[in-house]
Amino acid sequence: MTLFLDTSSGRTVQQATQALRDWQQDRQGIGVALLYGPVSLEDRLYHSKCPVEQRSVTALSGALEEIGARWKVLDPCEPTFIPELARYDVALSNLHGPFGEDGRLQGLLDYIRMPYCGSGVAASAVAADKILCKRVMESLGVPTPGWWVWSGGPADWTGTPVMVKPPFGGSSVGMSLVRDQAALPLALADAARDERDPVLIEDYVPGIPLTVGLLELPGGAVLVHPPLATDVADADFYDADTKLDADSRGAVTVRAADLKPALLAEITGYAKTMWDGMALRGSARVDFILTETDQVHALEVNTTPGMSRDSNFAVGGAMVGLTHTDIVLAMLHEALTRPPYDVPLPTPAFAGSTPTREAAVSP
Repeated sequence: MTLFLDTSSGRTVQQATQALRDWQQDRQGIGVALLYGPVSLEDRLYHSKCPVEQRSVTALSGALEEIGARWKVLDPCEPTFIPELARYDVALSNLHGPFGEDGRLQGLLDYIRMPYCGSGVAASAVAADKILCKRVMESLGVPTPGWWVWSGGPADWTGTPVMVKPPFGGSSVGMSLVRDQAALPLALADAARDERDPVLIEDYVPGIPLTVGLLELPGGAVLVHPPLATDVADADFYDADTKLDADSRGAVTVRAADLKPALLAEITGYAKTMWDGMALRGSARVDFILTETDQVHALEVNTTPGMSRDSNFAVGGAMVGLTHTDIVLAMLHEALTRPPYDVPLPTPAFAGSTPTREAAVSP
């Protein structure tokens, strides 16, 4: 049974934070492969449009410098990517979308015995597939907006607004709010990579976007960040351009969600249910929508939260006393103290030695 901590667990969180900092002192020069490159459509968008200073990879690089790590950004598009991985102790991925957070990268790292931060193959694959994730939410009793799948041909129109979403990828790329039937075919074409790709059609639920971060600390306890509310100006919904904010328009305001105790318990309870039910690990973020009548609907699970200095995940951590570097330390600690697989896999020929994880430590 997972032990969850929240803002009322201040002393325990402080002790875990100190344990992380003590752990860091004994591991100066730890080798960290920071994985980043324009693989998915989402990553290519950020790579081409997001100012360097706003990128997660920039903030993560700064944290690794502060930690005293021996690190390098490795681009998975380069032919030397896999051989170079063998020179490091742990992989910290900043890849999003297909091939980055959908289980394929995680399977590769498992097979070559490279410790890595974050969830494993199954959890990553389910979270990245919006249709599968919907089914898991329903099986776990977590409320989510009504939905159906379009797989080509004429699309049914219910007469009410819907969200059209590609099943893979994040940052609202390819997502559309459709208010009338005439706009539906174009939205479906934008969301589908080809005519046979399924597309998620979801009832549009107006409300305030909320997000809850979760971070695994030494000893296995999971810190639940206070829910954050996102206020969006000049957009119908929290779309890709708004999230990117490449021109720093300030169209998004992130603040602590002002929730009554019962509603706070309900939302964080659903986030905990998703963590345990999907076997998440390391770090994750669960996104919700809250209606004017205080109805909560879960939207998706992100197993590789954005880690820019001003990201929702970093802001949520700061609200419980964690610095950006503390969060990165927690991610590295979880990866390196996780028990390794004991299956008889061969050591890859390009690996100088098989990395071994440390024995689990208590906070």
